[in-house]
Amino acid sequence: MAKESKPRQNSTRHPGTVDTVKGRAGRILAKGNKDATYETQQEAETAVLVAVPDKRQANARTQEYLDELAFLAETAGATVTQRFVQRLDKPDIRTFVGEGKLEEIKAYVQHSKASMVIFDDDLSPSQLRNLEAELKVKIVDRSLLIIDIFASRAKSATAQTQVELAQYQYLLPRLTGLWTHLDKQRGGGVAQRGPGETEIETDRRVVRDRISFLKERLKDLDKQSQTQRKSRTGMVRVALVGYTNVGKSTIMNLLSRADVFAENKLFATVDSTVRKVVLDTVPFLLSDTVGFIRKLPTRLIESFKSTLDEIREADLLVHVVDISHPSFEEHIAVVNDTLKDIQAADKPMLLVFNKIDQYNPEAETEHHGGFDEMNEDEDEDAPAPRPSLEQLKATYMAKLHDPVIFISAKDRENIDELRALLVRHVAALSPNSWYTPASDTGYSAE
Repeated sequence: MAKESKPRQNSTRHPGTVDTVKGRAGRILAKGNKDATYETQQEAETAVLVAVPDKRQANARTQEYLDELAFLAETAGATVTQRFVQRLDKPDIRTFVGEGKLEEIKAYVQHSKASMVIFDDDLSPSQLRNLEAELKVKIVDRSLLIIDIFASRAKSATAQTQVELAQYQYLLPRLTGLWTHLDKQRGGGVAQRGPGETEIETDRRVVRDRISFLKERLKDLDKQSQTQRKSRTGMVRVALVGYTNVGKSTIMNLLSRADVFAENKLFATVDSTVRKVVLDTVPFLLSDTVGFIRKLPTRLIESFKSTLDEIREADLLVHVVDISHPSFEEHIAVVNDTLKDIQAADKPMLLVFNKIDQYNPEAETEHHGGFDEMNEDEDEDAPAPRPSLEQLKATYMAKLHDPVIFISAKDRENIDELRALLVRHVAALSPNSWYTPASDTGYSAE
């Protein structure tokens, strides 16, 4: 078993360092952490968003990405008040944005008294320090924001340990100057409830020790998980995968008739949930797994090895897609790329297009006001028309080798067809493949 190293006692250590969050997940976002010694922040935090796309990115796509970042910020508990966009061939090495744009952001932050500035990319340790020195507010990059949300969602010992490991791996190269604002603010809030920084060298040693301990602890937890999975051998294992907030947990509830937490927030599910399901006398194990997202931090993928093993060891993947989202095809690509990264891309797969009740072929991408540098090469007055739902059905059922089905989990439309399709595939994968379907649903399991 992993044995935790004891940090040296030091009465001057800053609240929020390893010795005050020891034994917890370092829950940066969790309200009212009883192990912490700081006061809970009362007022809601306000956030300014910053994106630095290259000059070729379409304006509508840039706004979509900012919408997603805003959703992440709101999931973390912040209120977004403004957005800034600067198109650059490559980000500024010192402050990520150019000098002129930095002055615009600074003027707005000072005028609005915003709590933080959130960037839609990862920032280097030096960029974080420089931006904090210039803007005098908390700076949060995309990785830290996502890790924070995972921290607030993790419930099981494994998920909490995985998140804490990701937090400390993120923190280690950024100790110098990253948390200097804590001495003044002593509040909670977004990206502020994790480990802090006072005596840098001591903290580096303590953080390294903590990382080593957490890795050993995860090895122990992984052994327990492997034992549990081995005890479930003999049954076909099915894993729900997909982009975050596509409705996997709702589908899990419909198929298993269980009560799995489902909410219209990003990363509502962090812990994997496994249920035994019996459909038309065919039993199988169904797992609801963490959703993927664009620019998912590598350290999170590495930390969540145990959770992702539910995907890697599944016999069948059910890839759920939110067809109502304007960028659903990009989301499919993100999920497929992530499956490749975790060596799970060669699994048999069903493609389930969810939320057909919300699909609107006439919808146009909404443009949000803000300090946005537009792409001059793009014709903003001519948005590409979206195909009808019937056209999409014909296209995807023709071009994909994997079976495809279109459903609405909310309205329960085509759920019986989804169940029948699952039964066919599970029966085909089962060592006891005696099952003969009672009726033809029209969906091929070939």
